[in-house]
Amino acid sequence: MTHQKPIIYQLLPRLFTNYCATPVVGGTLEQNGSGKLNDIDSTILGAIKNLGATHVWYTGIIEHAHDADYSAYGIKGQNPHIVKGKAGSPYAICDYYDIDPDLAVDVPRRMAEFEALVDRTHEAGLKVIIDFVPNHVARQYYSDAKPAGIEDFGAHDNHEMFFAPNNNFYYITRQQFAPHIDLGTGADAYVEFPAKASGNDCFTAFPGACDWYETVKLNYGVDYGDGSCHFDPVPDTWFKMLHILRFWASKGVDGFRCDMAHMVPAEFWHWAIPQVKQHWPEIEFIAEIYDVNLYRTYLDYAGFDYLYDKVNLYDTLRAIETSNHSAARLTGCWQTVEGIGDKMLNFLENHDEQRFASSFYAGDAARVVPSLVVSAFFSTGPFMIYFGQELGEPGMDAEGFSGLDGRTTIFDYWSVATVRRWLKNGTCRGSLTPQQKSLRSLYRRILTLANSEAALREGSFFDLMYVNLENPGLNPHRHFAFLRHKDNETIVVVVNFGDSDDDIDLIIPRHAFATLGLPEGVDPKARNLLEGGSASMAFASTEPFRVQVPAHGAAVWKIASDRIKPLRPELNRVATDKKK
Repeated sequence: MTHQKPIIYQLLPRLFTNYCATPVVGGTLEQNGSGKLNDIDSTILGAIKNLGATHVWYTGIIEHAHDADYSAYGIKGQNPHIVKGKAGSPYAICDYYDIDPDLAVDVPRRMAEFEALVDRTHEAGLKVIIDFVPNHVARQYYSDAKPAGIEDFGAHDNHEMFFAPNNNFYYITRQQFAPHIDLGTGADAYVEFPAKASGNDCFTAFPGACDWYETVKLNYGVDYGDGSCHFDPVPDTWFKMLHILRFWASKGVDGFRCDMAHMVPAEFWHWAIPQVKQHWPEIEFIAEIYDVNLYRTYLDYAGFDYLYDKVNLYDTLRAIETSNHSAARLTGCWQTVEGIGDKMLNFLENHDEQRFASSFYAGDAARVVPSLVVSAFFSTGPFMIYFGQELGEPGMDAEGFSGLDGRTTIFDYWSVATVRRWLKNGTCRGSLTPQQKSLRSLYRRILTLANSEAALREGSFFDLMYVNLENPGLNPHRHFAFLRHKDNETIVVVVNFGDSDDDIDLIIPRHAFATLGLPEGVDPKARNLLEGGSASMAFASTEPFRVQVPAHGAAVWKIASDRIKPLRPELNRVATDKKK
């Protein structure tokens, strides 16, 4: 079976299919509505598949704390004072065994609606990823959907101990929870005694407004008082979490994106992941991780299939775009993950990050090409986009709790205008501006190439910068170039982060030809993979590879070894034959 490079399309169902045309800032569920799982139908899934996606990450599926009242359905409510926004954070889980009722058309059948979505997604040729949130829970965690024999977190905790090996939570003993926010008064007040530690390792009764005060840190056997670990016998939290993983695996999901995985001991993952894979061997585990020093531990020992490469590649690309950092720094990115690059998940947007087109980032969706090409073509590892990214969604709404921050809210009931107009009530035939049409077409071309071209899908990587740093025909601070190669096909990738169109004379060293086993000469029908067409291109160590790269653009040329002819310099012309 041919290896597929995972292309993950992340969407927040609460927002994705919400067609409310006039959402109110800070509005309630009744005012602004919510997208539904049932609305993500075969037409929409087909459009996502057509974009080049192989997986859909449904974010915010599991029931989390929110302001809406579902008590009529036997669902316990949450005190609004410890819910961020009206819709609440998808990462403040209040019932690990249930589907969030906001996403259901028929609330009593919410699990059946999710199972039907899984089936539709598979029928569309896509895999399903959901969140697994292991580090923290909502402050008022209570499962009304848990299977028989399962007990809630904290049911048997010793509240007199900051830490006990089989406690599920950490307790700030003899202190009442008093964060720097309004907890209400009288009968409506939120009261917690003793206080529990907050999810961002805040071991105090007084978290700030920027802390994860809406969540409670789970205890995996690490005593943060003295740093000691208590993993034998196996802590109670481990067993509870393994059961939850197996529960969702049994629903047919194909993978888990594991929230803040590095805040959970690697020993837990080492113990749990093989037990899940024993029954579901193809299931994938993706770690959200922000410590480069832990990358290899969380792959080799903890057992993850893929890791976020946020603090390495993402941060470097953002710095090049926004802070005038040199493109030459990209060489350090692959060197940092050398040997594990195929396990790195790259992205330019997700629910935590500011939108590329926002004024907080690039301010223009059309500038995305060099970052997108590098991120998608750098390795054989996964690439992820966030819904609306392919339409240039700027994330510049002030939706309520989230505020105007360049992100698409995860805390509010809202409708994303660019996505709403494109979906047009599920038809995927909405009116797009010429710029949006062009951008979506560009994303489709790049994401499709990532799997249709074997050299990009599963080929080797060769950085060309070391031999071009002093090359007057290339500016290493604004340009970056590399090769991808498999069998008799080589793809030359050159990107331009600069503001001017550039003619680049790229040096390809003899070492590259020797390492990759490539002949030197001219490919008379080299293919331009981004713009289409073909041209005669010199592909040799004795002649520059001459390409024209537009401002904030890229050139991606495919060379076939079996077409290489003896070098005749006059044949190196980039006047493209548009007839293909």
